[in-house]
Amino acid sequence: MIPTIPQPKLFKVSYSAYVAIFFIYLALPLLVVAVFAFNNSQFPSLPWVGFTVDWFFNDTDPMRGIFHDRRLLSSIGTSFYIAVWVSILSVSVGTTNAFLFERENFPLKNLFYMLMLMPLVIPGVILGISILAFSSTIANWAEVALNLDIEILRPGKFLVIMGQFSFITTITTLVISARLRKFDISLEEAALNLGASKLTAIRTITLPYLKPAIIGSMIVAFLMSFENFNTTLMLTGSDQPLTVAMYGRLREGSTPVLNALSLLLIAISGSLALISVFVQSEKQK
Repeated sequence: MIPTIPQPKLFKVSYSAYVAIFFIYLALPLLVVAVFAFNNSQFPSLPWVGFTVDWFFNDTDPMRGIFHDRRLLSSIGTSFYIAVWVSILSVSVGTTNAFLFERENFPLKNLFYMLMLMPLVIPGVILGISILAFSSTIANWAEVALNLDIEILRPGKFLVIMGQFSFITTITTLVISARLRKFDISLEEAALNLGASKLTAIRTITLPYLKPAIIGSMIVAFLMSFENFNTTLMLTGSDQPLTVAMYGRLREGSTPVLNALSLLLIAISGSLALISVFVQSEKQK
C-alpha cells in the first residue's frame, strides 16, 4: 500500500488487519514457547500448573534445568565452536570472493559466479549427503590403499564446518559484494597516486568502508550456522550440535527444558539480529 495514494477506508482497515494477523502468526509460536518454559509441569503443554524457574536453574531430576543439563550444554558448546569457525571462514572467503567478482575480469567469470550461487538452491539434506559421500569415498580409499585413517573425513565437527561453510559463504559473498559495488574506486586511486601500495590502499580505505558489511555478514553467518539442521544432521558425529541434540531429545519425549533453551536462544538470536541491523544501518552513512 502506498500511503500517498488515497485508499478506501475498507481497504485500509483490511490491510491493517492483514498486517496484524501476519505478525501475530509469526510471534504467537514464540510466545507459546516462552510461556511454557515457566510451567511447573513435566510436559510443555496445557494445563498450566503453576509458575516456576526450575527449567532454568533446578539441578535435580526430573525437572533438571537447562543450566544443569550437561548434554544440552555440551551441544551448545559444540554449536558455538562450529559457528565461530564457519563465521571466520565464510567472511574471509566471502570478502575475497567479493573482490574477485567485483574487481576482476577473467574467462568464464559468469560460470564461476553461477557455481558460487548453486549451494543456495541445493537442498541442505542433498548438500550434506553429497559431502558425506565424497569425503567417505576418499577416506575409504585412503584406508584400503594406503592403510591411512583420515579421521577428519569421517562424520564430525570438521565435516559439519565444511558443509555449513559451503553454502554460508555464498551469503557472505553477496552481502559484502553489495557493499563493495557502491565503493568509489577513485579513493583507492588517489591513495595509489600518493604513494600507497595496493595492499595498503585496500587495508586503510576499502576494508574500513566494508566494515559494516563484514560485521553484519559475520553475525548472519554465525546465526545461520548455529540454527542449521538439515546439512548438519547428515555430517555430525558423536559430538552433536545443538539442533541435532534437540531433535534427539524431542524424539525421546519433550519437556519444558527445551522451551527454556528455546527462550534463551530467541533472546540471544534477537539481540544479535538487532546488532546486525544496527551495523547494517551504517551502510547508509
